[in-house]
Amino acid sequence: MFILFFISTYAFAADVEGILDRVDRLYRSDTTFSSIEMNIKTPNWERTLKMDVWTRGLEYTFVVIESPPKDKGIATLKRKNSMWNYFPKINKVIKIPPSMMMSSWMGSDFTNDDLVKENTLRDDYKAKLTLEDESKYYISLTPKKQTISIWGKIELIVDKNMLYPLKQIYYDENGEKIRTMVFTEVKKVSGKTIPMKMTLTPHTKEKEGHETVITYLDIKFDPEISESVFSRRNLQKRR
Repeated sequence: MFILFFISTYAFAADVEGILDRVDRLYRSDTTFSSIEMNIKTPNWERTLKMDVWTRGLEYTFVVIESPPKDKGIATLKRKNSMWNYFPKINKVIKIPPSMMMSSWMGSDFTNDDLVKENTLRDDYKAKLTLEDESKYYISLTPKKQTISIWGKIELIVDKNMLYPLKQIYYDENGEKIRTMVFTEVKKVSGKTIPMKMTLTPHTKEKEGHETVITYLDIKFDPEISESVFSRRNLQKRR
């Protein structure tokens, strides 16, 4: 009886790890290229950014803003544990320290970490399956000791059949709900079933009326991408 219980518990834990790994890699493969639109809304202003994103696994990300004209050419590069932003108008590269990974990217409600996935759910959070029904998994995530994160807890809701995220709810260390990310417009792309839209809504008083929506206009898995795309030289390239 004890042996059967141990095997069952181990398999259950491994399954949760597999779910998290699938969610981490949902928008990534050995390589990916995507065109993305980001719409940022506040009570006082609204703007839309369009950008191209190249990735290699989970460790390399390169982002270039294509519009609007005043932001065109601004680029972000992540190489393993290092991240830089390039601003063409002043021709300057700024390295992002680990302490700034949870800061806003380009005035949106998404953080630097959201954009380049410095932290992964599987490697950086302790996971516990709290509930399971006919269609969904409910997973509670708390940061590991070595993880740099402003989140005290993340609640992840995953579609049980296709294993894509439906919702992520973020809490601070005091258990206060800070923001919610909802995944919609599900589409099958190159054999993967993925949500093409992510809506991030903050819940703090100072962010009342804010919302950021990311929409994937196009995504390609496993295209040929040169390693030079993820170089510092390419980051500073005039486009």
